[in-house]
Amino acid sequence: MIKVDLNSDLGESFGSYKMGNDSSIIRLTSSVNVACGMHAGDPIVMAETVAIANRAGVAVGAHPGYPDLQGFGRRNMALSPEEAKAYVMYQVGALDAFCKAEGIKMQHVKPHGALYNMAAKTPSLALAIAEGVKAINPDLILMGLAGSESIKAAASIGLRTASEVFADRAYEEDGSLRARSKKGAMIHDEEECIARVLRMVKEGKVTAYSGEDIDIQADSICVHGDGEKALIFVHKIRKALTEEGITIAPLYSFL
Repeated sequence: MIKVDLNSDLGESFGSYKMGNDSSIIRLTSSVNVACGMHAGDPIVMAETVAIANRAGVAVGAHPGYPDLQGFGRRNMALSPEEAKAYVMYQVGALDAFCKAEGIKMQHVKPHGALYNMAAKTPSLALAIAEGVKAINPDLILMGLAGSESIKAAASIGLRTASEVFADRAYEEDGSLRARSKKGAMIHDEEECIARVLRMVKEGKVTAYSGEDIDIQADSICVHGDGEKALIFVHKIRKALTEEGITIAPLYSFL
């Protein structure tokens, strides 16, 4: 039996500013990544999001980012490995407190935005993040881009890893995501996206932008729920996976 996780980024509201469609998307996922207050979110939003996830029976993970509320954590920052480790520990520890208060265990950690993308290609940053996660709880799963330095660094220090794939993003030949600034970075055809997801999960293959087939590990699929069309698309992904006999399950159940 093939199992795969569906994850989504939640808890990204801040104060009176509301973002995302958390209440609708959460029931379609098996794991959620909760913003920890530095790129988005705040203590009230964190507490509410963990509680909602608990009621929905969905696994919870921390979604630490760069300390950049204005830029939503999408701008690169020149942090030392020591700083990166400390920022990750600070954010993961904060969300862990809310999980404990809710009576649940945190499942995983998935870095956000620029932190995620930079770690995927930078061994020193990837290792700093992995060390920060392990320092909080060595039983946590680190989620990162399939085939990236993040996955390699976490595995090298004994952390469990979850390789993440994207339905609507194009890949380069080296397995990295094609930069959003480049032509063809986003795939807009829903049927093509679903076909790619099924192939990644069932065959461990994806066609890169160059046309070459590359190997890929798909433990978790990132889905976005912003907007009505996005929710419909997630429904279609779930339906297609189920019809192919693939079980949608949280990471802890199969990693």
